[in-house]
Amino acid sequence: MIKILSPLVAFFTVASIFAQGLSSETPKLVIGITIDQLRGDYLEAFKKTFGEKGFKRLLNEGLVYSDVKFDFPNIDRTSAIATIFTGAYPFYHGIVGEKKFSIEEGREVSMFADKRYNGIFTSEHLSPLSIKVSTITDELKIATNANADIISFAPNAPEALVSGGHAANNAFWIDDYTAKWASTSFYTAKQPIIDQYNRSSQSLSTVIYSFIWRPAKDVSQYTVFPYTQNVYNFQHHFGSDKQKSVKLFKQSPFVNTEIRQMAERVLNNNQFGKRSVPDFLALTFYAGNYENALDKNYSIEIQDLYVRLDQEIAQLLETVDKTVGINNTLIFVTSTGYFSEQEVIPDNIKLSGGEFRPDRTIAILNMYLMAIYGKEQWIKKYYNGQLYFDRKLIEDKKISLSEFQQRAAEFLVQFDGIQDVITSQQMLHGAYNQTVEFYRNGFYKGISGDLFIEFQPGWKVIDNQVSNDKRINNNAISAPLIFFGQNIAPQKIYRTVDVTEIAPSVAHRLRIRAPNAAKSDVLRELF
Repeated sequence: MIKILSPLVAFFTVASIFAQGLSSETPKLVIGITIDQLRGDYLEAFKKTFGEKGFKRLLNEGLVYSDVKFDFPNIDRTSAIATIFTGAYPFYHGIVGEKKFSIEEGREVSMFADKRYNGIFTSEHLSPLSIKVSTITDELKIATNANADIISFAPNAPEALVSGGHAANNAFWIDDYTAKWASTSFYTAKQPIIDQYNRSSQSLSTVIYSFIWRPAKDVSQYTVFPYTQNVYNFQHHFGSDKQKSVKLFKQSPFVNTEIRQMAERVLNNNQFGKRSVPDFLALTFYAGNYENALDKNYSIEIQDLYVRLDQEIAQLLETVDKTVGINNTLIFVTSTGYFSEQEVIPDNIKLSGGEFRPDRTIAILNMYLMAIYGKEQWIKKYYNGQLYFDRKLIEDKKISLSEFQQRAAEFLVQFDGIQDVITSQQMLHGAYNQTVEFYRNGFYKGISGDLFIEFQPGWKVIDNQVSNDKRINNNAISAPLIFFGQNIAPQKIYRTVDVTEIAPSVAHRLRIRAPNAAKSDVLRELF
């Protein structure tokens, strides 16, 4: 009997040890940090102004990839974060941007507009149902039988919704009108600490007018841009108009403080990372330009923003260490892969290029189409470098859509300032080349237009429908990716990785299924 029991005891002992080993390999908490417009070259350039416990700690102790490729056009913070969290391009996940042109309504609307759900501390009606595939946070919720807690915080609703996903406990953002932390009734789990904060005298909506942004360091230390005309001690107030104040606040370092403090409220008051299943905290920070900066091209403000963001990262890591433990936490940090320039060209400099005016081009194109197909208004809208045709009219006239698009494209490509024109038929059914594949990645049927216009670099698009003109600049932005924390060995990887590799890699570390549209392999250094 003893001879029989001994092998069984040994078997179950080994099995128990093995199971514990597997459990220890799985983080108790994942923190996904997306920093809007973070630039790898700025991290290096500003390094001497950083402390030792923020970005330097991540770069020295983490697995650092030098650059992430976002292989699709018209990147913005929303389409970028959706791609990070789904492991797929907009062609699959459907989030082609923060907003879209609604053909039915004939106007621009939020990508996440959904009248079925009420806003909480906001008048907006939104939901994440526009995301057509699963996210890494959805898959974690499914794998844990809905026991994992998932919360996201972001300056704006779209980033909060795409990083929280369909299955989050809740997703929060700062409302543009009230400055309160808002959400949607789509998410049913309550967060009393957020509600209490919104109603308190310390809430952002109460104190936002009192913020004054001054340099965190002596400006003589901000020497990265030696060609800056003026080294100035700036002082920015956000004004008394709440809507304008909120807009400027979201471009300042104080928005990162607010995000970090909300994350800490969750870490200090909830059981995040202290249970038998992993939890997920998704955070979006800001590292872009401040529109009221005195020097638009190379500002003191952006250097100060990075210094302050470094301090926020350091404080967050310290809180994680105290509450959950860095060794129990997997943290990934990445960029949104673009940078919104505030380029100002001096009057005495004459560059190649010119001004492209979509309204004039549309009028000429429609006259050309009228000469071929009849006197009708064939074009519904120009929006974000795309042309939308009247599909119903084309169908009623029994005109071949493929032929119609191709003729329009061949005519448009002759215009100054246009490099190429890609049709939706090419993207869905045509022969592929590198350019078509690039635009296809950013296309989603039913949302995107009939024609995609590729503009020549240096040209300025003068669009009367938007507040800011856009100068075309195709230079690449260094977008770093850092994994830090649980069982991550320090390493520098000097190769470009695809943004779609992030989600399956995080899934691998969690021992769960990758999002259902993620086709990329796991980053081999994470095995």
